[in-house]
Amino acid sequence: MKIAVTGKGGVGKTTLSSVLGHLYAAEGKKVIEVDADPDANLASALGVPRQDAEKIRPIAEIGELIEERMGTKPGGMGGIFKLNPKVDDLPEGLGYRLDGITLLIMGKSKAASSGCYCPENVLLRRLLRHLVVERDEVVIVDMEAGIEHLTRGTADSVDAFIVVVEPGQRSIQTAGVVKELAKGLGVKNVFVVANKVRGAEDLAFIKKGIGDMELAGAISFSDEVMEADIRGAAPFGHAPRTVEEIRAIKASIEKMLGAG
Repeated sequence: MKIAVTGKGGVGKTTLSSVLGHLYAAEGKKVIEVDADPDANLASALGVPRQDAEKIRPIAEIGELIEERMGTKPGGMGGIFKLNPKVDDLPEGLGYRLDGITLLIMGKSKAASSGCYCPENVLLRRLLRHLVVERDEVVIVDMEAGIEHLTRGTADSVDAFIVVVEPGQRSIQTAGVVKELAKGLGVKNVFVVANKVRGAEDLAFIKKGIGDMELAGAISFSDEVMEADIRGAAPFGHAPRTVEEIRAIKASIEKMLGAG
């Protein structure tokens, strides 16, 4: 199962990504979680201790790795560098392991969001393609509010593209934009997950706003998730209602994909 999670900032992408990862790992599956959001906080949501999270080097910022694999120093523009760098050893070599999950942090490469053709960007895109297309593990990618990291040939290999929305016009608008971008890259299965839902009115608002997009399920507004965030703890171990709601979403998506 290869899953990409996106949506407007602050809607709960990281909570969904982290809990999904723990659920798959609890089934005995090997899981790779990829933090592809420049505002990286997936480590905290997974339950990585702060002192360990601070030591994880984002791949885009490892200059010696980029120079070794790309044949040129990071930050270069328009020069000569490798287009198909070796990346298959990076998950094992750079990943942080926790409870059956391997975490990779892409990093704050300005190239990743600008689409700039430079060594860091090429390496990140090649790595993401390797994870989505060539690996056997469950791969969950926590993305920023767009799909700039994905390219044709990678995006169309994602099993489920999940857009997280909350009750609000800007969140709904972002979902519509992402849907069109995903369609343009050949993504076949785009699902919406409603988050921070306070009741029937919120859910009705979201259903009306997303139109013909497929709703995979809803997550209730949770003080427990907020408290876990304050404590730097994983929602998986501190927000049981949210975990069960995401378990139902996981089952729903697998059923719609014919994988469950």
